[in-house]
Amino acid sequence: MADAVPAASRIARHASARSRRRRDDLWIATTALTAALLALPLARSSAHAPEVASVLAVSAVALLAGQRWAIALIVLAELLLAPTVAARSLLGGVDLWPERVAALGSMLALVPGMFALRRAAAALVLITGRPRTRATCRRFHGALVAVAVVAAVATLI
Repeated sequence: MADAVPAASRIARHASARSRRRRDDLWIATTALTAALLALPLARSSAHAPEVASVLAVSAVALLAGQRWAIALIVLAELLLAPTVAARSLLGGVDLWPERVAALGSMLALVPGMFALRRAAAALVLITGRPRTRATCRRFHGALVAVAVVAAVATLI
């Protein structure tokens, strides 16, 4: 039986998807690196911000170097950093300049990585060595959402 789509069309579609994926990876890595660099000055009074920001920076550099598995670490680090940065930017107790502006900038730079949560779950499945099925990816996606909820609640306590 002949293919319904000619081989040249399929190859062009795959090349287009690969190019789009590289652009998305570049955008996520750049904004993650920006978020990490903006969150590092907040290290003086945050409980775990310097460690998570450094993991975020190293993971962003790994993704810029072409390591596709780093998207999982970027999203996990962003999920852990977001509540701390949000508390620093929205709650009182810090000066408007430069701390609150840096926290707001870091919070805005975390957004593209949060949108890659589903891709990060799929990459996390591959990192752990489990078979990549739809159900396994869904479980890992739920686990990442649970990590975000626990991090947000722990920050508020």
